[in-house]
Amino acid sequence: MGTQITILCENLVGRLVGTGEHGFSAFIETDHGNYLFDTGGGRSIVSNSLTLNKDLKSIRKIFLSHGHYDHTGGLSEVLKVKGSVDVHAHPHVFLDRIAVTKENDREIRRFIGIRYKKRYLESLGANFIFNTEFTEVGKGLFLTGEVPRKTSFEKPDPRLFSEIDGKPSHDLFLDDQSLILDTEKGLVVVLGCAHSGMINILNHIIANTGKEKFYTILGGTHLDFLTSEQLEASIQSLKKMNVEKIGVSHCTGLKAAFRLHQEFGDRFFYGCVGSVLNV
Repeated sequence: MGTQITILCENLVGRLVGTGEHGFSAFIETDHGNYLFDTGGGRSIVSNSLTLNKDLKSIRKIFLSHGHYDHTGGLSEVLKVKGSVDVHAHPHVFLDRIAVTKENDREIRRFIGIRYKKRYLESLGANFIFNTEFTEVGKGLFLTGEVPRKTSFEKPDPRLFSEIDGKPSHDLFLDDQSLILDTEKGLVVVLGCAHSGMINILNHIIANTGKEKFYTILGGTHLDFLTSEQLEASIQSLKKMNVEKIGVSHCTGLKAAFRLHQEFGDRFFYGCVGSVLNV
């Protein structure tokens, strides 16, 4: 069979199948079992799984990229279908998180963290397994753990904060994790939002695997909020890497997606709901 990755949740819908929402989730089928990476915002994951004929009861593990509602909001709905299952995440996944924006000189603060308490999710069957290091989580499957921030042009989103002991500070997203599949065609990387910086993540993967060939990079790249200079620096760095395909989703933004399409041509695709990658 090989490996097949299907986008279950995303902002946009392709081929008029499923429902779009602000969020991300990917259903991963391998010769060694099925897995779920992120769960979207919660509105569409179950219905889209049925529409796309992906059995949530079959998943062996769930991986959470970070603790934002648009990646964890569907966890409770998945657990109601699946029942007991290992859920891999960073210990910071349950941090209180807020977004701060301004409208007409008025500050707007929104809670954007995971909506459910750990104990409630455990009562639905979640067995949380926390990691901070680069970790093998299945045959040919790895989580990045914490990613070192080394590039000068990949900066944290200034709108996003976390609260520890009631004190807000700019969110460092130490919990930002990506999934790596080691395939015969090269590495496949599934990104949640790439809050660590896409180039930082890829360099971290190269350092830990010793492999430089990326068959596909798929998911949210968080390029949408970058300045034009930062965006171009990211794209030029990406072009220097050995990347066969790139499929962007969610927080990439249309401007950045257009630029990536210009640079990568037929190697580019948009990963909307219903998109399928076969390896």
